[in-house]
Amino acid sequence: MSETTETTVLRTAVQVDGEPASYLTAGRQDAPPVLMLHGTYWSRVWLPVLGHLADAGLRPLAVDLPGLGRSAGHLVPETATVPALADWVTRFVSALNISGPIALAGHDIGGAIAQHLLAHNRLDVSRFALVNSVLYDSWPAPHVAQFRGGDTGEGVLTARRQAIARVLAGVATESLIADYADPWTDERVRRSWMALAGAADNRYTLDLVPALQRSTTPKLLIWGEDDLHETVDYAERFASDMPSTTLIRIPNADHIPTENAPDLIGRALAGFLTA
Repeated sequence: MSETTETTVLRTAVQVDGEPASYLTAGRQDAPPVLMLHGTYWSRVWLPVLGHLADAGLRPLAVDLPGLGRSAGHLVPETATVPALADWVTRFVSALNISGPIALAGHDIGGAIAQHLLAHNRLDVSRFALVNSVLYDSWPAPHVAQFRGGDTGEGVLTARRQAIARVLAGVATESLIADYADPWTDERVRRSWMALAGAADNRYTLDLVPALQRSTTPKLLIWGEDDLHETVDYAERFASDMPSTTLIRIPNADHIPTENAPDLIGRALAGFLTA
C-alpha cells in the first residue's frame, strides 16, 4: 500500500524558446532543485515520487521535453538528438533562474540526456540518478526503432498504449494506461515522438563512457529488474565501470518502476539526494 502524503504536486510552465515548457513540481520554491528528465514517455513517470522528494526538503522539477507530454512546440530530427535536447534543457534551467548546484535524474532516453549534461559539464550537477535509463548500446529498443519514418496516426497511438500496458506490468489498469497514453492523442505530440524515435542513436551514450568514468559525482541507479530492453545487466555494468555509483534493484518491476514501488523509490531518491 502506498504511503499517503499531503504534498501538492503542481503543473506549471515557463517560456523556453518562445514556447511554454510544462513541468511538474512540488515543495518550496527556495528548496534545492532536482531536475528530472523523461525519454520516450513523459513527465508522468516521475509523478509517483515527487511528493517524497518535496517532503524531504527538495524541489523536484519534472519537465516535458519540447513537443512531448504537455509542453508546446515540436521536435524535428535535428532538434530531437540527445545533444540538442541537452542544449534545450540548459535553456529550461536558465529560464527558471536556477544557479548553483542542481541534482539531476533521468529515465529512458532522458537518462542519455542527463549523462550528456554530466559528462560535458553543461550543468553544475551535485548528485546524479538514473532509473531504467538507456546505457551504452542498450538502445533504441525495437518497439521504438520500428517507427522511424513511419506514420504518425493511430499506429503510433496503439503501439504506445501497448508498450505502456506492458511496462506498467502488474499495476496496469485501463485508467492508468489511458492517463499515460493521453499525450499521443495529439498529432503534434505523435510527430515529435517520431522525431525522437528517429534520432535515437546509441553513439550518444557510448561516446560518453570515458568522461563518465572520470566523473566523481555521486551516482545512483534504480532499476526495475524485469525490463526487457534496458536490462539490469547494463545497470550492473555501469555500476562496475563508473566511480561513486550505487545500484538498487527493484524486483517485480519493469521499465517504469516508479509505478510499482513508489514509496521504496521515493525514499531511496530522497535519501540519496539529501545525503
